Amino acid sequence: MEPTFLAASPFLPVIGWSVALLIVHILLQGMTATKELGSTWNAGPRDGNRKPEGKLAGRAERASANFRETYPGFIALAFGLIMAGDPHGLGLIGAWLWFIARIIYIPLYLAGIPYIRSLVWVGSMIGLALMFVVMIV
Repeated sequence: MEPTFLAASPFLPVIGWSVALLIVHILLQGMTATKELGSTWNAGPRDGNRKPEGKLAGRAERASANFRETYPGFIALAFGLIMAGDPHGLGLIGAWLWFIARIIYIPLYLAGIPYIRSLVWVGSMIGLALMFVVMIV
């Protein structure tokens, strides 16, 4: 029997879309590295120390790493809020704020735009903070 609070939670779409965003990061990182190093490198075991050295591949890798640093916290907070039964309030706004900021972050990072990128990152942290506050209050 499926719990009704899980089946009806408005957090589920943002969680689902966050997985899609994770896949975008993985594909972007892989495509930029493959463009630089070639499909033989990508298809091979990558045993050596050969890594992409270009700006775009490096930025894609760092943007992905940055996303993956916050992603477990987002997932934990989202499921915590689902379990707490507060699906429509400030926590949900925080979840969407985190998600939208993480989308905006990608092109800013790839383009090498400073300061604005950092402000967007702060926006994503505010989203997580909202989720956290709702969960502990």
